[in-house]
Amino acid sequence: MEKTTIQVGSFEVNCTILSWGDTAWIVDPGAEATRIAALAVKAGLKPEAILLTHAHFDHIGAIPGLQARWSGLPVYLHPADEMVLTHRLNSFPPEYMPIAKPANIRDARTLSGVRGLEVIETPGHTPGGVCYRFPGEKLLLSGDTLFAGSAGRTDLPGGDYPTLKASLAKLAALPDDTEVIPGHGFFTTVGAEKESNPYLL
Repeated sequence: MEKTTIQVGSFEVNCTILSWGDTAWIVDPGAEATRIAALAVKAGLKPEAILLTHAHFDHIGAIPGLQARWSGLPVYLHPADEMVLTHRLNSFPPEYMPIAKPANIRDARTLSGVRGLEVIETPGHTPGGVCYRFPGEKLLLSGDTLFAGSAGRTDLPGGDYPTLKASLAKLAALPDDTEVIPGHGFFTTVGAEKESNPYLL
């Protein structure tokens, strides 16, 4: 597996392209669909899925553009976040406008076992937050559940701090050498966060 992460949009979401040969998954395409598509095309990749860690506006903004470029491209999301996806308040104009319900939405949990992926349900930041773990690659895409030195906020609609704490406990149980690509900010490891992150201590 190869991976490339770029920061997209004014909220600087970490959008990661995972690839196997010439096929790819795009994780959290928050904005700049043209740039994401150009990167995939330049690398000779054909995206076969969009994976969302959760449905907040800053993680979904490029979906319409990517589905226009690749018709039928499925979007994987936990069902509990579908209500967040197209909510009228799930926006930040003018850059992040509300989006229409994407075509071909699928349950992210059905991807567990595909290409060695483990889908970990991590609600708290949103009701349907998930993390994507590749044990064989020692890799975790943690969305906005876990950051380097911090954790996801819970003061937005659907957020719940006790629920988030339980989700963080799941992540703290992973091997220390697991690389973490969070939804925003610097990459880290589970071990480093267990030593210094106040939400994991």
